Amino acid sequence: MSKKQKFYVVWQGKNPGIYKTWDECKEQIQGVAAKYKSFDTLAEAEYAFQKNYDEFYGLKGKKNFLSEEVVKIHGKPIGEAIAVDAAFNGKTKMLEYQGVFVETSSLVFKYGLINGGTNNIGEFLAIVHALSLQKKHKTNYPIYTDSLTAISWIKQKYCKTELEVLPENKKIFQIIQRAEKWLRENSISEFQILKWKTEVWGDIPADFGRK
Repeated sequence: MSKKQKFYVVWQGKNPGIYKTWDECKEQIQGVAAKYKSFDTLAEAEYAFQKNYDEFYGLKGKKNFLSEEVVKIHGKPIGEAIAVDAAFNGKTKMLEYQGVFVETSSLVFKYGLINGGTNNIGEFLAIVHALSLQKKHKTNYPIYTDSLTAISWIKQKYCKTELEVLPENKKIFQIIQRAEKWLRENSISEFQILKWKTEVWGDIPADFGRK
């Protein structure tokens, strides 16, 4: 699988600008006090570079962070929605997931740490958690995830993981079985489960920020 294209903004370095490879960016920041950040799209990078570093980070949490160009071409995410994400630590073998409101990035729920799993399993469980929570409280916010695999599993009401069942990850499979049972017993037709456009909007608001 080819590595995803990144764009690097150097606000402070040898030659401030936008660079298309990490090697080019690294040349500008090595040995000097630098301020830089990577972006998933050129439009985001260009928008960020128009701002100074401190101003950009002041804008990150605001609703109008996306440039007018990005919004015009691709639209913008629904603010009154729940975004979910999962994080699996390859060293500790621990999984966790969380959900936040898109507009405010305020935490709705968080679960973990659980031994074993995968990111897709975490995303699947996070969506079910968001669905069951909303059923309980009689709310109907759209749910965003950046995992198409998890969305397909939700539609099938089955977590089609190839992960092997082992003594150390027994708990995660028990949680998966409960989630599948909940899906079979509850209608979710009233809910929108949407793909987060990472390549356009950047990282999902529920992202754990550990890349």
